[in-house]
Amino acid sequence: MQKLGFVQTAQSMGQRAAWRAAATLHRHRRRVALAASGLLAGTALTAFGIAPMAPDAAQLPRRQIVETIEPAGLPAQLLALAAYDMVLSRADQTRASDNVESLLRRLGVFDPQLATFMRANNDTRRLFEGRAGKQVQARVNTDGQPLELTVRFAPPSAELANTHFTRLTIKREGDQWRASSELAPLGTQVRVAGGTIQTSLFAATDEAHLSDQIAVQMVELFAGDIDFHRELRRGDTFSVVYESLSADGQPVTWADDAGRVLAAEFVNGGKVYQVLWYADGNAKGGYYGFDGQSRRRAFLASPMAFSRVTSGFSMRMHPILNVWRQHGGVDYAAPTGTPVRVVGDGWVQFAGWQNGYGNVVQIAHGNDKQTLYAHLSRIDVKQGQRVEQGQRIGAVGATGWATGPHLHFEFRVHGQHQDPTRIARNSEPVLIVGSLRPRFEEAVRAVQQQLDIAETLRDSPGQGE
Repeated sequence: MQKLGFVQTAQSMGQRAAWRAAATLHRHRRRVALAASGLLAGTALTAFGIAPMAPDAAQLPRRQIVETIEPAGLPAQLLALAAYDMVLSRADQTRASDNVESLLRRLGVFDPQLATFMRANNDTRRLFEGRAGKQVQARVNTDGQPLELTVRFAPPSAELANTHFTRLTIKREGDQWRASSELAPLGTQVRVAGGTIQTSLFAATDEAHLSDQIAVQMVELFAGDIDFHRELRRGDTFSVVYESLSADGQPVTWADDAGRVLAAEFVNGGKVYQVLWYADGNAKGGYYGFDGQSRRRAFLASPMAFSRVTSGFSMRMHPILNVWRQHGGVDYAAPTGTPVRVVGDGWVQFAGWQNGYGNVVQIAHGNDKQTLYAHLSRIDVKQGQRVEQGQRIGAVGATGWATGPHLHFEFRVHGQHQDPTRIARNSEPVLIVGSLRPRFEEAVRAVQQQLDIAETLRDSPGQGE
């Protein structure tokens, strides 16, 4: 067994180096421990990220290699560890009440020279102007001295919000600080997340750190199978694979188009529903169930992304006339100004005031089918205009005979009122068949692996971000 230099009796340079290394280790033992733990943590995270995609080790060829390894002596190891120069980073977001001192303090760094520079520089003052929520990342050395601050936020033009971001860099150069600003393109990342319903869908997606845009997309994808107003249950689960716009790898919060759902699974009352985005290379992409049926039906299940049904298609006591009568549509409660969308392709048959209905939009869909949207606070289309499924046609209001802000929605076939939810569910989907089937099934297998990973995150909220 090799003996360590600490117990050998010699007046050698190796012994003096060992003692110096030990003294350095004693003075900076906390930094060394942090460096060692950081290295080990990085190794563990890398293993987690790669292992799920690795082939089965039992099926790989095996070969035995024998090699003698001489480890470096303890003095050399201690010197190398003590000399390790570690750079740490911490990220946060600006708040409406922030100033230079509060932001730097929350980031765990404070340098009087940096604070003075940030107060005087025109670029850095933009940190505290406009909307809060700017992403700030600080890099410091092992002594806690700041080396660089990087800020990412929305571009100056709204037209660029879905394609670019502003990157502000505040960097130490020698004994001075410099600031530079540039416009950079947004990137995309594929992310996974999962959650369990405890109180509401949006509460669960918030726990999973999913944006409202992704949550709304999930509602739309499964609205033909699940009545999210009445059938959602505690214990229902979801898994989702989605594309996220990112600024230097960090998800953005200012873009209107936050990314697309690539695959999703929803378990409602024990029944499993699955969907994926698929394009065969030539045709326009769309959403399909894992059985190959298109999820795009002729009509959406609801004219609003998410709301609460207050009166269904049934007999009811009229809230103003106080008489029992058939309710020929569905009422959705929502705040004034909530966007209202058309449930299917068609053209605007009527747009204007209509007695007790107040502001009304009526759409003709062909085959003597019409939909009606009443009590609107505003109308965003004109008579004779062509509209596409999902297009905004107005906003929720309380015009006409209304006791409060809500949307009254009707579906008529040959002039007869029909239950809108049944119409949507009975729409015939398109089915992938023939030569396209093998490639589609290959795509299903690929996204199933990603959904399996997302499922493991249901009990670990926030891991999808």
